[in-house]
Amino acid sequence: MQTSAQWIAEAVSGRLVGPDVLVTGPVVTDSREAAEGSLYIARRGEAADGHTFVAGAVARGAVAVIVEHEVDEAVAQIVVKDSTEALGALAHAHVEKLRSGGDLDVIAMTGSVGKTTTKDLLLQIMSEDGPTVAPKLSFNNEVGLPLTVLLADESTRHLVLEMGASGPGHITYLTNIVSPDVAIELCVGHAHVGGFGGFEGVAAAKAELIKGMRPGGPVILNTDDPNVEAMAPLATGQIIRFSASGNPRADVRAVDVRLDRADRASFTLVAPQGEARIDLKIVGRHHVANALAAAAGALTLGVNLETVASVLSNARALSPHRMDVHELTVQGCALTLIDDSYNANLDSMRAGIAALASIGSDAHTIAVLGEMLELGDDSQSLHEQVGAMIEDAGVDTLIGLGTDAHYYLEGAPGVAHREVASDPEQAARLAIEHAEDGAVILVKGSYGSHSWQVADILREKGTNR
Repeated sequence: MQTSAQWIAEAVSGRLVGPDVLVTGPVVTDSREAAEGSLYIARRGEAADGHTFVAGAVARGAVAVIVEHEVDEAVAQIVVKDSTEALGALAHAHVEKLRSGGDLDVIAMTGSVGKTTTKDLLLQIMSEDGPTVAPKLSFNNEVGLPLTVLLADESTRHLVLEMGASGPGHITYLTNIVSPDVAIELCVGHAHVGGFGGFEGVAAAKAELIKGMRPGGPVILNTDDPNVEAMAPLATGQIIRFSASGNPRADVRAVDVRLDRADRASFTLVAPQGEARIDLKIVGRHHVANALAAAAGALTLGVNLETVASVLSNARALSPHRMDVHELTVQGCALTLIDDSYNANLDSMRAGIAALASIGSDAHTIAVLGEMLELGDDSQSLHEQVGAMIEDAGVDTLIGLGTDAHYYLEGAPGVAHREVASDPEQAARLAIEHAEDGAVILVKGSYGSHSWQVADILREKGTNR
């Protein structure tokens, strides 16, 4: 960003105290990320008050700060009522300024699962067409999304965004910051169901993306999900459907899907532009749907089919702890680690367990499952359903982690070895103790369950084969 403090103050309806300096560096909410010429936004968080770190941001080069009250620092200060809302307002003003002066398009996606992988795939495709900005990791909330938007500049051709929600109105808040030109609806599942008051609430919240997009813009729907298909009447522009099941009604679909021994999918992509063979490098049959969503988005924005097919066949998972497969030797034992530990809900658990069963079809299999969070009153039932999936998949060892993880065990009475670990260190130790040479270990759970720490410990204890 290159703009004046006064312009920023007007954009966020704030009051400038001090000199009208030029902001030439990044916009940050973490004082440790401040750099020469940057703007630091002091937010009040659950654990800390960002106002206490203004001095540190200034020491690292911040030339202006957004604060909720004046601070005792010799720096340009933009005083606002709410710093988080000011961040969103700044991102809105910034993207509208870019839109008015350039050729920028915005494509956004939502869904209970698959957002980050689809975003990573779409980023790799669109980068072949022109300068593209997309979120780091899962920057898809009221802080991460505007910070991503503020990374775009006059050279940016494509802005790829994911929009997440843990309750009603969250996506509407995000579309008020930046209304997409193209919207992708991936699926309606059980993620954060406790915050929506039920499954119907999840569907209604995901539909907020279509309601908040630019009028007349194309809408891309997963026609395999009836809850997504039901959103079609909300569209005011062209509807493009995709189907991993090969539904002939879909505009973009996969046929002749095959899996190799590593659970990587190959398929023929059928689209109005023609047909192309895709050989995915990322693990899991469920990524066929994510690849189709990314393909539909890129084709809608004018990327040619040959480029889409080439990039998808060479694309990699850019975000950590998402179906990362590692061949390790741990304490002299050869292991395959499936690290899908960034998040979890019923739908992604099903996909992870399917990958474990496929990759470990002739091996000893171990599932280390951190609890699924934000499920409300359905927590016991959903954990027990996952336990039943584990048993049906013939998993040899089940290790739970977290307060509600014992429900996994209760849902899987037929699994030979079942234990609940008290912490990630014990979970990793138990996995190693139960492992046989050639074993396949799935590590999965919600981020707050710290299952990702189990995966990190196993990788630290092992060497790559």
